[in-house]
Amino acid sequence: MSLPGSGPTHTRMASDIWSVADLLRGDYKRHEYGQVILPFTVLRRLDTVMEPTREAVRARDARLPEIGNKRILLERAAELPFYNRSQQSFATLIADPTSVAKNLRDYVNGFSENVGEILARFDFDATITRLASAKLLYRVVGRFAEMKDLDKLSSHDMGYVFEHLIRKFAEDSNETAGEHFTPREVIQLMVKLLIAPDAEAVQDPGKVINVLDPACGTGGMLTAAQDQITAINPDARVYLFGQELNGESWAICQSDMLMSAQGGTVAFGNSFSDDAHGAGSSRSTFDYMLANPPFGVEWKKVKEVVEDEAELGHGGRFGAGLPRINDGSFLFLEHMLSKMVPAEKGGSRLAIVFNGSPLFTGAAESGESKIRQWILEMDYLEGIVALPDQLFYNTGISTYFWILSNRKRPALKDKVVLLDARDQWEKMRKSLGDKRKQISEPQIDHVAEVYAHALDIAADPEHTDHAKVKIFRTRDFGYHRITVERPLRQRFEITDDTLAALENARALARWDGRDVLVEALRSLNGSTWWTKREAADALRVAVAGAGGFWPTTASVVKGIWGAVAVSDPEGEVQKAKGEILPDPDLRDYENIPLDEDIDEYFAREVTPHVSDAWIDRDKTKVGYEIPFTRHFYVYTPPRPLEEIDAELRQLEEQIQKLLGQVAG
Repeated sequence: MSLPGSGPTHTRMASDIWSVADLLRGDYKRHEYGQVILPFTVLRRLDTVMEPTREAVRARDARLPEIGNKRILLERAAELPFYNRSQQSFATLIADPTSVAKNLRDYVNGFSENVGEILARFDFDATITRLASAKLLYRVVGRFAEMKDLDKLSSHDMGYVFEHLIRKFAEDSNETAGEHFTPREVIQLMVKLLIAPDAEAVQDPGKVINVLDPACGTGGMLTAAQDQITAINPDARVYLFGQELNGESWAICQSDMLMSAQGGTVAFGNSFSDDAHGAGSSRSTFDYMLANPPFGVEWKKVKEVVEDEAELGHGGRFGAGLPRINDGSFLFLEHMLSKMVPAEKGGSRLAIVFNGSPLFTGAAESGESKIRQWILEMDYLEGIVALPDQLFYNTGISTYFWILSNRKRPALKDKVVLLDARDQWEKMRKSLGDKRKQISEPQIDHVAEVYAHALDIAADPEHTDHAKVKIFRTRDFGYHRITVERPLRQRFEITDDTLAALENARALARWDGRDVLVEALRSLNGSTWWTKREAADALRVAVAGAGGFWPTTASVVKGIWGAVAVSDPEGEVQKAKGEILPDPDLRDYENIPLDEDIDEYFAREVTPHVSDAWIDRDKTKVGYEIPFTRHFYVYTPPRPLEEIDAELRQLEEQIQKLLGQVAG
């Protein structure tokens, strides 16, 4: 597959940068290579980008020695949103081997504040100290000084370089590479599904578009979104916004934003506990949003903050509900939905990558179910696209795009598109971690085309992709979960097991009449009664005859009957206060489609099989789930027995021949 920008330039550069690892072996463990290579790659790229205006910045700085804030003037001289005031560069660093640590620190300290913050996220000063102590600093600086073309790589190509490096570091340290980036062809398809339907609107003259990725990693999705938009409208003004928790990933993304003079901001921090794009920030709503949050990551560290905001209801971001603590995927989606432009002002579209869990995890009225219910009842969900497995570097599991919007086109009102694209892949020539498959350019175009015409394809049984597309009403994913009860039927008996249970019953442990009761009931060992009244009379007589007394404490009485009673389908139906008691062991549940009459369903599906069952209506709940795989399941009948027998006979013959050759 040939992706944009995947020529030899970025491949060679990634290889050259990775060769620095040869210098680090022995003094650094493999999982520590990134601590050196990533910040030096960023620093060297900054250095090459600044080269054309370096002298102009120095001259301007020298002419303005008394001005306290020179930032704007020096940025103008640099023709960049950053600058360096020192007399150092990679050329001067390698020219003085004896002072390389001192000069490198001087160089770093000469950067504008925005670059200083980037290098601080790498803890770069500690890296300088360690390299100098290992007598490797000059050699590492020299190797990077030989790399001349970093400024010639586009943001897209540089993204490939960092993708390659981070994947290598993650493999060596057993970290999760998927927390840092998403394969580029997956991003390309996601962006196309997100933005392509708006091609006509994006072409408007003077169009200003704001894009957010709240888990932006190194910024690959943001860059791809910008490329897609500008491909449609080269004159569009695109502002990119993001937030990232991993310091190194944030630093890489921020450095790229600076070097491309990209409008927008990428904040460092946790999107849940420190929302950088909330009310009061420079931008709190966005035209497009996209994200690939890490799968199955717990949110325990921000539990208190999130729960406090959830108490605000829909006045906060998490009013729909909270998922279980060990998977924060839905929190990212709620976070994004809270940042949609109001529909009356143009609305928003967003796309997010999920594994299968958000489709169905959580029983009726659980946090996850309530979130799905809110999304569907608000008619935000436009479609879900199932992707092939083995697409990501760190996991081979199946993944899904969720496409959501508060401005769905009228034909999709109260409808959801399910598209099965699991067969749209080609095998990679060489696996990369768990990634063994990729989606080709023609396949990306095909999936986007099918999604765009999903309604027509679903309505045309003759269409080649008809089986891959299904359209549902939003209410089709809702159900009533009913509790089906059956009578508790019991017989009553005294056996060795009964007596042992009474002796060890916790409820009787502190009752001073226990020993007398047990001894009294030994005389009834082997007895069985089919009504509770008969059993009670017999037990009371036995206890009284032994000089004991029947307990009056409810918990003790309950403990006695718990040992004596035995469930029996032929036994007496048990009641309390005139009400039939349910048997917990026979309790069952049924999920009934939301628009189906519960009583009619019960009479049709339950009563013919268990005539004594009833519905405990106080326990009926509403749930929502999206059983994607079930809707696309295709039954494959087993092979005929004759065919299997013939194959077995053939195998037996082959085995016999092999045994004969060995014996002969």
